[in-house]
Amino acid sequence: MANFLQNVPRLASVLAIGWACAAPAQAAPDARLKAAAEQEQQALIDTLHDMVMIESGSSDVAGLARMADLTEGRLKALGFKTERRKTTAGAGADIVVGTLDGTGTRKLMLIGHMDTVYQTGILATQPYRVDGNRIYGPGIADDKGGLAVVLHALKILKDSGWRDYARLTVMFNPDEEVGSGGSGDIIAEAADQHDVVLSCEPTLAGRAGSPDSVLLGASGTTTVTMEVKGRASHAGVAPDLGRNALIELAHQLLQTRDVAKSIPGVQLNWTVAQAGTVRNQIPDKATASGDVRLTASDGAEKLRAALEDKVNSSKLVPDTETSIRIAKGRPPFVGGEASRALAKRAQDIYAELDRPLTIVEMTGGGTDAGFASRGGKATVLESLGLAGFGYHARDEFIVTDSIVPRLYLMSRLLIELGKS
Repeated sequence: MANFLQNVPRLASVLAIGWACAAPAQAAPDARLKAAAEQEQQALIDTLHDMVMIESGSSDVAGLARMADLTEGRLKALGFKTERRKTTAGAGADIVVGTLDGTGTRKLMLIGHMDTVYQTGILATQPYRVDGNRIYGPGIADDKGGLAVVLHALKILKDSGWRDYARLTVMFNPDEEVGSGGSGDIIAEAADQHDVVLSCEPTLAGRAGSPDSVLLGASGTTTVTMEVKGRASHAGVAPDLGRNALIELAHQLLQTRDVAKSIPGVQLNWTVAQAGTVRNQIPDKATASGDVRLTASDGAEKLRAALEDKVNSSKLVPDTETSIRIAKGRPPFVGGEASRALAKRAQDIYAELDRPLTIVEMTGGGTDAGFASRGGKATVLESLGLAGFGYHARDEFIVTDSIVPRLYLMSRLLIELGKS
């Protein structure tokens, strides 16, 4: 195992160099594979219906168990050895892991998530429905479409007899929408045992004129908390005896609002604040939390230091104390040379179908590609799910026109990745 891990960075470099000199920019599509993808489209749509009808918000343990049953059953039918692993934190739902040994030399991993952002009962107001080339439903793009692409591309490859891999691993986690706090380390450890990880979040292509894409970068996420301690007193009789933590918090928020702009790869937005419990008392405590997005691995530490320096530089309310806490979340994903080569190969595969494919350099959203790339041992590419729009909002949908191209892309990529 140690020798394998030492060789993974070298394999990634070989992959990048090899594909940089690979096939011509456009070639004829693999007719059999394209026909198989076309034949599989309706089965994938049926799977999407079954998945969307299972409400599986991140805190819905029962719904997530039903999703785990469905996906594990599909993996078993494809010949995978499966297991359930409990998340290490959070609601306590299962991670579904499937492994399959082949006859090749490379270790390949596919990841996606079973949870959605929606609350139980959402289907009553946002039902599954079909309208032209759009299929609507909560979680249908993010990320049930990604799960469906994995399962049905693997079905196509199984039917073709493809076994050109040393090990094929599929991992579906139940807590991505809440930061993967209970599965992130498990994803990272598994990714380090593989040469390539394909992450199957959706591609943002629901709006008119937006081409399909793959993603080379996603922000890491961190939460910063500011807490001010003051002194309580009667707001009417003796306000001067108090030390108003709310006023000091407001002062500190104003003077720190632009701190992150001087730190490369860091974005901070204060989003939540709370102070006091009753109207007639000077509040002795006030807190605020902020959303932090990172593309620099040391960004959280630099932000902490900058915030503490700014807070200590000026105080409006005497005798108050202000502290800063940082809670790290998902690490950033920043694709390297090998990831870029893989993305360019995906462009060539799409060109076989006479379709454009955009390479997106960075998004402000965080994904599990950050955990998969954390150890730096695997080549990672993101956004291999279906094209869609409206996720984390109302009327989420996928575009049916993307089903065949995405099945073709996933299948072709896996075939090429398996080659020695």
